[in-house]
Amino acid sequence: MVLTGTLVNGMAIIFAVIIGLLIPKISDNLKKTVMQAIGLAVVVLGVGMGLKSEQFLIVIGSLVIGAIIGEKIDLEGKLNQVGKWIEKRMGAKQEEGTIANAFVTTTLIYVVGAMAILGALDGGLRGDHSILYTKAMLDGFSAIIFTSTLGIGVIFSAIPVILYQGSIALMATQINAIIPQALMDAFIVEMTATGGVMIIAIGFNILGVLTIRVANLLPSIVVVAVLVSVLYGLPL
Repeated sequence: MVLTGTLVNGMAIIFAVIIGLLIPKISDNLKKTVMQAIGLAVVVLGVGMGLKSEQFLIVIGSLVIGAIIGEKIDLEGKLNQVGKWIEKRMGAKQEEGTIANAFVTTTLIYVVGAMAILGALDGGLRGDHSILYTKAMLDGFSAIIFTSTLGIGVIFSAIPVILYQGSIALMATQINAIIPQALMDAFIVEMTATGGVMIIAIGFNILGVLTIRVANLLPSIVVVAVLVSVLYGLPL
């Protein structure tokens, strides 16, 4: 089902909040070790996706051009501005631990990110929910931590996660109706590989190895579609 990954992601947050309410204290060492383990798993997932490319020059070209576009428009900065605006409108004046503050804080973390977009696209286009399953683990563990400090308001972040990712996945399924199958097959392969490189970057960010502005690489997905269309001699 197209929405399986999205629903699993939302349910993971809900169950994690319940666990967080039952656990009074989580040690810093446990938090660090588990996040490192998840970070390593994310890198492995990204490597597996990246190796699927049949024309790796498309991946390289898409990432380079996409990075230039992303940096020029400062996509990551704009996403952060949206987050700050939402926080100001909904919870900036709330004291830490209130429902509003917990909802806004965790929603921004779970929704504003490359993994949500890439995972939803992968689920809609290929029916592959691996990225969203991995994101569900990340969101779930962090939800336990956030719940122990911010309270039950974290549970409401599952709603925008399902709506946002579900909308992207459903829209992705409609692409098949307007794009030739040969182009779609080629695009899916190269989009998966390009997304895999971004997933590796997310893993490095989680591990603290590097700080990569992954959101500024998101235009690469659009560039993949253009390059595949040109190189395969199909109409844009």
